Amino acid sequence: MSRSVLATALTVALLSATPSFAEEAVEPVTAAATLINSDGEETGQATLTQGPTGVLIHLKVSGLEPGKHGLHLHAHGVCEPHEGFKTAKGHVGLVPGGHGLLNPEGPEPGDLPNLFVGADGVGEMEAFTSLVSLVEGHNNLLDEDGSTFIIHENADDHVTQPIGGAGARVACGVIEAD
Repeated sequence: MSRSVLATALTVALLSATPSFAEEAVEPVTAAATLINSDGEETGQATLTQGPTGVLIHLKVSGLEPGKHGLHLHAHGVCEPHEGFKTAKGHVGLVPGGHGLLNPEGPEPGDLPNLFVGADGVGEMEAFTSLVSLVEGHNNLLDEDGSTFIIHENADDHVTQPIGGAGARVACGVIEAD
């Protein structure tokens, strides 16, 4: 058998054994959150999309003070402004002494990069985390008691315990399946 015939036969065999993308196409699991400020007014939106190894997050807000703001995933799906959003409880996957993206004991699954807000009060960010899920596992954001986004008044330094010096909670959004 000539090399070209053998190569053609091998190519046909491989192509017929490989499933097409159309056959495997599955709608991704998604979730969303409407963020509210401490007055209970809508201040932004977030979308989450489950990928093969983690979750892609896109968040856009308005009406916040310009500058950096700590952004975290919290372990309870409740946002009550009159309580200072404390009903959202602590971070997803809380690790005592482990807060911070730069912490050698961390990071916690709820730790995210800072949100940057421009002079016009608008902030937008996209981040990916492999430490949480929308479909399974211990850090499933859509578990029985839900999860939230919390935006803090100041930047997170990604090391200081317990919240990176980020200060008060100024916005909150309950994460819900689409």
